[in-house]
Amino acid sequence: MVLRLECAPAGEDIPVGPQIIHGLHEPLMVSPSGFLILVGGAAEDSGTLEVIARAGETGCSAVVLKSYGADLTSAVSAARQAGIALCTVPDDMPWRHFDALVTAASGALEPAQDTYASVGLGDLFALANVIAYQVGGAVSIEDPRGHVLAHSSLPHQEIDEIRRSAILGRQTPHRPGNSAEYERVIRADGPVRFDIPADDHTDRLAMAVRAGSQLLGLVWVLDGSPALGDGAESALEEAAKVTALHLLRARTHRDPSRRHRAEALASLLDGEIGGRTAAGQLGLAQEAGTVVVAFAQSAPEETPGLAGARIVDLVNLYCEAWHPQALCVAAGATVYALLPVRNDAGAQQRVVKFAENVCDTVRRSTQVVLKAGIGARNDRLDRVPAGRRTADRVLRALAADGGRLEAATVEDVRSRVTLLEYLDRGASNADLGPGPVQRIIEHDESNDSAYGISLLAYLDAFGEAIPAAARLSIHENTLRYRIRRIQKLFGLDLDDPETRLVTWLQLSLHQLGRADVRPDGGVSAPTKRASSNA
Repeated sequence: MVLRLECAPAGEDIPVGPQIIHGLHEPLMVSPSGFLILVGGAAEDSGTLEVIARAGETGCSAVVLKSYGADLTSAVSAARQAGIALCTVPDDMPWRHFDALVTAASGALEPAQDTYASVGLGDLFALANVIAYQVGGAVSIEDPRGHVLAHSSLPHQEIDEIRRSAILGRQTPHRPGNSAEYERVIRADGPVRFDIPADDHTDRLAMAVRAGSQLLGLVWVLDGSPALGDGAESALEEAAKVTALHLLRARTHRDPSRRHRAEALASLLDGEIGGRTAAGQLGLAQEAGTVVVAFAQSAPEETPGLAGARIVDLVNLYCEAWHPQALCVAAGATVYALLPVRNDAGAQQRVVKFAENVCDTVRRSTQVVLKAGIGARNDRLDRVPAGRRTADRVLRALAADGGRLEAATVEDVRSRVTLLEYLDRGASNADLGPGPVQRIIEHDESNDSAYGISLLAYLDAFGEAIPAAARLSIHENTLRYRIRRIQKLFGLDLDDPETRLVTWLQLSLHQLGRADVRPDGGVSAPTKRASSNA
């Protein structure tokens, strides 16, 4: 018998994921339904019992070890408490042979996942299989020090002796030229191909995995049997982007204190806890100076959940670089960052640069366009909820701004924020009866004309026909004729300053209302483009 079941507290009919070859004192990655092969663990050793307990916490389904004739009572008890199965293999069976048997059996019984959306966040072994399917060769995912974090196990893809040794030892073996190869991959902007004329060493394709400028790891793909196709390099580039997300998420799962602090931040932003309580949970002084930055996508993400998760992880990465106590949390479609700041002249500009860097990194890494609303500086944690409301207002104003700014403070868009607040208040002058602006709007809607848009552009340009006409893509004489006609048809006296002010305000509020700017910063429908027809 190759595999002996010692206990199965959740029953024998449970899903089992990819095998994980784990050394006794190595960090344990999150692995939903993982099949943990514990190499070097003695059944009665306290370290073995601790690994069994942690395997249950990280989502593994089973742990496999060798008894070497020892009593398994403690190991079985630990497995029962962890809620996972415990199995043993014969003491004289080499681990590499057992790993090969499991790989062949799992490959024959279960179809390979072939899309990134099918992989749970942080499940690096399932991710390695999908990358292997997409790129076309056996894959290993390593950290920057060459430790093997995960590897693919598709049965039709062969591996060489170097890869086999790396999997069994969880570390790429040292050999001449190894350091130079790693350095070449780390310095490159894209995939790097290695043609290796050695019997035990197959050709390789490799690429560094980054989040912004930070190196997270490397992905290596064997170009042997079968050989890689023409699209392998572009497929590996896409794989590296997805791998960055999973490596970031795996790191977050290993930091429970950050999760607890994120929960406290969410409660503080909602006003559910006060500054004193938040200070203890966030590790900040109650009088700490902070700024809230709100990030939201300007368009819905194509892959639900995936881009949003990348945004949270990338913002967290920048928060870590900003300050040890900086933190972010997602609330609906918005990601909020709380940044400790000093009270000096350059603080605001540094926060703006932080927001711009996040937006730029997210755009390059995920092709998702973000807007960033920056709240005013708060000198007490009690004021953080007010800072969030300000950041939300700025974010909403950016969405209504037509894309001119990527990140802004309230001072950058104060007028637009004020207009949106007037729009929300819904001030009505219905008792006065319909005025010229209402009649212009009704005429445009009934006749598909562009009087309102033309007049607003003219007033925005302080009555200068040339820049206003350029904005509308019409000739200035056409605009001048249109303005004279508007005054005659609707009884507008544009020589009167109060009439110009009220007309501009009503048209601007109407334009914002047509854009349907939502509180989360999204825009449901664009405003109508001016027609060249009068």
